[in-house]
Formats: sequence, C-alpha cells, structure tokens
Amino acid sequence: PLASGALSYNQAWMFLAAQLSAGLAVLLSLEPHLQDCFVWGAASLPLVGMYPLMKRYTNYPQLVLGLTFNWGAIMGWVAVHGNNVDWSVVGPLYASGVCWTLIYDTLYAHQDKADDAKLGLKSTALTFGEEGTKPVLTALTGAAWGCWMMAGYNVGFGDVLDA
Repeated sequence: PLASGALSYNQAWMFLAAQLSAGLAVLLSLEPHLQDCFVWGAASLPLVGMYPLMKRYTNYPQLVLGLTFNWGAIMGWVAVHGNNVDWSVVGPLYASGVCWTLIYDTLYAHQDKADDAKLGLKSTALTFGEEGTKPVLTALTGAAWGCWMMAGYNVGFGDVLDA
C-alpha cells in the first residue's frame, strides 16, 4: 500500500506505532518473567529489522522469515519458565517451525517468482526452481515432523507419541 500510494507515510508510521504498541502490550503481560521476556524479545529485533531486506541480499529470505516468526517458541518457554531454557525441547520446536515456514513461504513465493525475477529479488522458489522445490520441501517436511516429535518426546509426551 505504501509503494502504490494507497497509504501515506504518516499513515504508515501510525500503523507501525500501533503495531509496536500492541507488541509492547503483549510483552508487558508476560509476568512473572517480564524481564527475561524483555531481553529475549529485544534479542529478536535484529531479525525483525533484517527480514524486509533479505529478498535483496540472500537466496533464502524465507529462512530469515522462519527464524523471525518462530522466535515465539523461545518467547513462550521464557514466559512460562523464565530464562532457564530447556534447549532439548525449545531447540527442536524452533527448528520445526523454521522448517514449516520455509515450506509454506516457498510455496507462496512460487506465485511471485516471475515478478521477483524481473525486479532482481531473490527467494527460495527461484533458488530451488521447478524441479528442486518438491524434493527440498519433502525433506523439510520430514525434518519438521521429526523435530516436532523430538520436542514432544523431550518435554515428556513420549507416551502420547507412542500411541
């Protein structure tokens, strides 16, 4: 909307302020581990700032999107347990989310690949190509599934997973 002129810069800044305020409100609600959540939330900001530029600099902008979107796996753990992160659970959960984001956003990127190529933008759809996308996404699906199972097992859901 900003590039097409449907939204003014003032309107865009107001929208950004509203989004940042909503995010801050959510962050401030994460008691009793607010300070830990604040630190981990602030640690995500470089990813948040980098992501919009990644289609210009890397063939894997969907990876940066996955790293950014799925930071919530870490934040969720910290909100409940504090800074004592059990990486045997959170690591595979985060990795599975990154894989899943790569899957759905690569599929989505295939819709834009002609325009992206014309504009000199990069994406996993262009990188993997028509022939490479299916095997890569199949492997990512297996990795996501395996990581979900590992996170579940490591958090103590082994009996449920065996059923």
